[in-house]
Amino acid sequence: MSDNENYEAAVQSASTEVASFEEQGKGLLGHFHHALHATPSLVPLIVLLSSIVIFGIVVGSNFFSAYALTLILQQVQIVGVLAAAQTLVILTAGIDLSVGAIAVFISVIMGQFTFRYGIPAPAAVICGLAIGTGIGAISGWLVSRVKLPPFIVTLGMWQIVLAANYLYSANETIRSQDIATDAPFLHFLGRTFELGGAKLNLGVVLMVILVAVLAYCLRSTAWGRHVYAVGDDPEAAKLAGVNVNQTLMSVYMLVGFICALAGWVMIGRFGSVSPSATTGTFGNIQSITAVVIGGISLFGGRGSILGAFFGALIVGVFELGLRMAGADAQWTYLLIGALIIGAVTVDQWIRKVSA
Repeated sequence: MSDNENYEAAVQSASTEVASFEEQGKGLLGHFHHALHATPSLVPLIVLLSSIVIFGIVVGSNFFSAYALTLILQQVQIVGVLAAAQTLVILTAGIDLSVGAIAVFISVIMGQFTFRYGIPAPAAVICGLAIGTGIGAISGWLVSRVKLPPFIVTLGMWQIVLAANYLYSANETIRSQDIATDAPFLHFLGRTFELGGAKLNLGVVLMVILVAVLAYCLRSTAWGRHVYAVGDDPEAAKLAGVNVNQTLMSVYMLVGFICALAGWVMIGRFGSVSPSATTGTFGNIQSITAVVIGGISLFGGRGSILGAFFGALIVGVFELGLRMAGADAQWTYLLIGALIIGAVTVDQWIRKVSA
């Protein structure tokens, strides 16, 4: 055997031994970390399943009933849709503080267009979806073209939309009875049906379909890869040929559209149209909470829309479980706060070990 052949054989043997050593050196913790890094939604899924089991033991078998489990879906449908919108912005390393306010404003527009101007309800819904998309386009233009920070842009948009909501509606509430009689299409997403003993409404179906479609788009399309690339490193994405401005515009316009869908879901869920709906105030925080608990990095470029969906379900499980256990409502905020800190800690650990 020649010297060259001996050298190549030695290198190959050494490489194999090093790879084997690294594989063995990972250990259980290393494999667990790799699984978390490869599947960001794994942590919230584990937390969700664990919390369901724990509350099932504490509360009793009633917690595992079809009624209780579907009640969780009913409660989180609005937050779930808003969390899907928030996820898209946070994946680009931004944040949107206006999602809840936009949803309430669009619900008011759909109602007022129908009852004040006599526009057919289906057309009013389409107008609401278009206006929501337009609001998102304004935010997207300010972020992508004017280069303003997303936090500042959406904070300002939140205030503007809240003011426009009250000024336009004159603080007038459209009653559920009037909608049911004169514009039942506005209640379309509130229609219920039974499935295996569980009662669901179309708003829940919309939430699940939306999450599934976005999960596919983010995972399997060029647009989804561009979203992750922009969030991870916009300069590197630009050098790789990604149109960063166009990607950001598309994200914020889609977020506006999804917020408008949440406004329609809100009408179906609550029955009435109220400019003072609490979703405008709490929807922003709840959507961010679901995203953070769902394992999506606030630094952008990492996470899964399924994680945000699981995060919303975790909040719903804790709220219903503590209520059925007769605990003080403040325990919900305490535990959710602990989960938020824990989720960010896990994200930092994953990033540190991956570096």
